[in-house]
Amino acid sequence: MSNSALIVIDIQNEYFEDGGMELVDPLKAGKNARRVIDQFRRRKLPVVHIQHISSDPKAMPFFIDGTRAAEIHESVSPMPNELVIRKHFPNSFRETELLDYLRRNKIEELVVVGMMTHMCIDATVRAAVDLGFPCTVIDDACATRDLEINGSVVGALEVQHAFLAALAFFYAQVQDTETYLDLH
Repeated sequence: MSNSALIVIDIQNEYFEDGGMELVDPLKAGKNARRVIDQFRRRKLPVVHIQHISSDPKAMPFFIDGTRAAEIHESVSPMPNELVIRKHFPNSFRETELLDYLRRNKIEELVVVGMMTHMCIDATVRAAVDLGFPCTVIDDACATRDLEINGSVVGALEVQHAFLAALAFFYAQVQDTETYLDLH
């Protein structure tokens, strides 16, 4: 674990009550993410916060720079010494300094928490593994929402299970908060 970093992806007000894209049970995910963050802080291991900012507010009217909705949620507020990386795409590595930071700090493996499981968690974990970083995803420290396809609604729990099962097949170890904290 000494060469690990925690990547906290997009736990922003937009995904909570009164946000523009409320997820299912974001408070629980935020609370569990905070428990993992606290462990990394106690062990003096790197915590990197990823903050999504819309690159085109007309095309994507969410995560507008300078709004309360785009701010990182208070449940996981960064400490002054923690890196906050702003991104414009689901993949946290795309056009950001994340890869350079991880290599510069000799990080060998990642632990990932955040939002949304089916989008930014999935994209970032797949990219991380392709770049050589083994990943652990903390399933109950992530959240998603109902999705629709061809007129059918897929419930958030099904979305969560499907995406995490796909990641667990090859890309990541998937554990709940209790299991992760007990093992580390």
